[in-house]
Amino acid sequence: MATPRTRNRGGQAVKVVVTGPFAAGKTTLIRTISEITVLSTERGVTDSTRKRKAETTVAMDFGRITIDRDLVLYLFGTPGQDRFDFMWEILGEGMIGYLLLIDADREDSVEQAAAIHQAFRKMARVPYVVALNRASADDHALVDKVRTRLDIPGEIAILACDATDKESVKNVLLALLYAVLDEVETQSVRV
Repeated sequence: MATPRTRNRGGQAVKVVVTGPFAAGKTTLIRTISEITVLSTERGVTDSTRKRKAETTVAMDFGRITIDRDLVLYLFGTPGQDRFDFMWEILGEGMIGYLLLIDADREDSVEQAAAIHQAFRKMARVPYVVALNRASADDHALVDKVRTRLDIPGEIAILACDATDKESVKNVLLALLYAVLDEVETQSVRV
C-alpha cells in the first residue's frame, strides 16, 4: 500500500500505525484525535474475551489528523487479537512510524504487547513510541517494568496516555513525530 498524497496544496500525507493488545484503547485513541469520522471494522466478540468488551477490531480502524497545511497523518489502527495478526504486516506497509499502546491497568496487556512489539520490530525499522493507557505520568516503576519486559532501548519514549483525552493523545503523536524527525536528521547526516 503506497503512502497516499493529499490534496492540501502539495502537502504530504503519511501513515502512522496504532498497534497494541486487545482492549488497549487503540480504537478509542483514534476516535479521540481524528478530525474525520473513524472508519472502523469492529464486530461483536463471540469468544471468552467478551467479558472485557463487546466489540473488537477485525481488520483496521482509520482516522486522519491534519498537523499543518503541509502534513496530514493517516492513522491506521490494528486489530489486537492474535487471530487477526495477518493484518499487522498489511497495515504496517509504508508506515513512517508506529505507536504501541498498552493498557497499564492490565498485566496481560504488557505480556501481549511483547509479541506485538517483536513482530513490528522485525517488520520495519521505523521510529516508534510506547504509550501506557490509563497510566499515571509519575509511575516510573511501570515505565521501567515495560522497558525491561519489552526490551525497549532507553532512547525510545514511553509515555503515560489517556486515550480519551485529546491533549494526551496529541502529546503521544507529537513524541512519535519528533522521533521520526530525529531519524530523518540522523539519516541525512549519514549520507
